[in-house]
Amino acid sequence: MLAVVRMFALPRRLAGLFIAVLALVVFDPRAALAAVEPGVPDPPSNLLTDTGEGKMSAADKDFVIKVRLAGLWEIPAGEMAQDKSRSKQIKGIGADIAAQHRVLDQLTRAAAKKLDVDLPDEPNEAQQGWLQEMEDAAVGEDFDQIYIDRLRAAHGNIFPAIATIRTTTRNDTVRKLAQRANQFVMTHLTLLESSNIVNFAALPTAPPPNATPAKTNSANPVLSASDATTGGTPSVSLPVVGGIVLAALAGGLLVSRKMMNDPRRRYRQRRPSGGYGGY
Repeated sequence: MLAVVRMFALPRRLAGLFIAVLALVVFDPRAALAAVEPGVPDPPSNLLTDTGEGKMSAADKDFVIKVRLAGLWEIPAGEMAQDKSRSKQIKGIGADIAAQHRVLDQLTRAAAKKLDVDLPDEPNEAQQGWLQEMEDAAVGEDFDQIYIDRLRAAHGNIFPAIATIRTTTRNDTVRKLAQRANQFVMTHLTLLESSNIVNFAALPTAPPPNATPAKTNSANPVLSASDATTGGTPSVSLPVVGGIVLAALAGGLLVSRKMMNDPRRRYRQRRPSGGYGGY
C-alpha cells in the first residue's frame, strides 16, 4: 500500500516543481534564467561606505566630471537611435543604454554634490561632434554603424580609466561611484558588441607589454634585489642553507649513535655467523 502511495506522490511533486518553474518564468524570466545558468556575480556595492571621507585627487575630480559627460551625449544618442535606426535590436540597445545612463547620472550628481564638484551641463566639443555625425548619417544602417562604433570606442576609453580610479582613490564616495560606473560600462560594452557590427579593427591596439619590469620593493626578505627586478626565482640566503645543513648533520649523527648503542645490535654482533643450524 505504501509503495502505491509513493508512486502517486512522485508525479505530484514533479507537477508542483513544474508549476513553480512556470510561475518563475512568467513573472520574472530573468530570475528563472539565473536559476538555470547563473551569470557572473556583480560586486555588492552596499558593502562600500559612501561618506565623502578621504582625500580627493585631481584624477578623482576629473573622473566624476567624465562620468557626467558620458551621460550628456549617450542619452541623446540613445534617443536618436529610436528615430534613425530601422533595427529593432539597435533601438533596444539605444533605449537600454540611455535609460541606464539616466540612473548613473543621478548617482554622479549625488556624488558631486557630496564632494562639491562642479559638473558640466552640456557635452564637450568632441562629443558634440559625434552627435552631429549621427544626426548627419543616413537613416538605417549608416546610422547604426556610426552609433555602435562611436559608443564602443568611448566606452573602451573610459573603461581602463574607471579601473585606475577604483583601485587608487582615497575617497570612499569616488570609490563607490567608480565601482557602480564599472558595472554600467561593462553592461554597455556587452550590449554594443551584441549588435555584431562593431568594427573591432578600427579600435586602438593595446600597448606592448613592458619587457623590463619596473623595480619593486618586495616584502619578502628571501627575494634579492635582482630577483625583484627580473622576476627570477627567489634566491635563498646562505646562512639559512648553512643552518639547514648543520641541522641535518646533527640529526644524522644522533640517529647513528642510537643505532650503535642498540643492545639488539650488540647481540647480533656476538652471535655465530652461521645463523640457525650453522648453515
